[in-house]
Amino acid sequence: MPQEQTSLFDIQEIDTKNIAKTLKEVYASLEERGYNPTNQIVGYLISGDPGYISSYKEARSKIQEIDRAKIVEILLLEFQKNNK
Repeated sequence: MPQEQTSLFDIQEIDTKNIAKTLKEVYASLEERGYNPTNQIVGYLISGDPGYISSYKEARSKIQEIDRAKIVEILLLEFQKNNK
C-alpha cells in the first residue's frame, strides 16, 4: 500500500534530541561524581577546556563530540521555547 503523504525528515529535531540526550548523560555522570553539573558544563562551554568534564562514564568524550556553539544554540532555543 503506497503512502499517501510525503514524510518530512527534520535533521534539526534529531540533532536537538541527540544533544539533549548527551547533555542529560553528562549531567548525570557529573552529579554521580559529586560535582555541580551546571557549573562544570558552563565552565566547559565558556572556556572549551574539557578538564571541566569528568571522564567518568565517558562524559568528557561524549560532550566533546558536539560543537560547543551547537550546544549553546540548542540551550537558547529550548529556553526561548519554554519562556514564551
